[in-house]
Amino acid sequence: MATVYRLHPDNPQARKLELIANALKHGGLVLYPTDTVYAIGCDLNHKGAVNRVRQLKRLANDKPLTFLCSSLANIAEYAIVSDSAYRIIRRLIPGPYTFLLPATKLVPRLVMNPKRRTTGIRVPDHTICLALLEALGNPIISTSALSLVPAFPDRNSSRRLEKADLFDALEKLVDLMIEDDQPLTYEVSTIIDVTEVEPIILRQGLGWETACDWGAQLV
Repeated sequence: MATVYRLHPDNPQARKLELIANALKHGGLVLYPTDTVYAIGCDLNHKGAVNRVRQLKRLANDKPLTFLCSSLANIAEYAIVSDSAYRIIRRLIPGPYTFLLPATKLVPRLVMNPKRRTTGIRVPDHTICLALLEALGNPIISTSALSLVPAFPDRNSSRRLEKADLFDALEKLVDLMIEDDQPLTYEVSTIIDVTEVEPIILRQGLGWETACDWGAQLV
């Protein structure tokens, strides 16, 4: 059974963050809130934990995993940021955007697209996420947890998933769960390919109109 940590959404408790970060450093998996949907996460640098996330989501090794960074400077450690990519990223972070970028050697192979050697990176506009990143000192894998709930309704459906359903479905699959006492959200991030000169929106999610205002093009 997973350990549940209740964190204040605006002032997450430092001691609890320390306990969560320590568990992640030792290979733990966490269910946690973001500025889009609830996510499954782990320490980017723990190979065993990343493998567990892949198995949980039934992802082939050629499917890249998105991870969270704390800032643009942090992104630049894990990705090659061109001038054109820098211009749009600095306008949109923190926020509900996943940027597809060329990976540096710091990105584990298990995380990147092995053929294109690209990776997806986010800087969330979410207090708990940013505090957890600071406590851990490493990026955190971020992949949607909602699809792991049996009979998960489509986000356009009138039926809505309750947070209790999510926690019940995952309590035996992860080691830690974070409760922030906020409503469950369904909206995904907007994915923007910034590997070329012109940024391209690959998926329209939260904030895609703003991304267009700053020069991103729809496919």
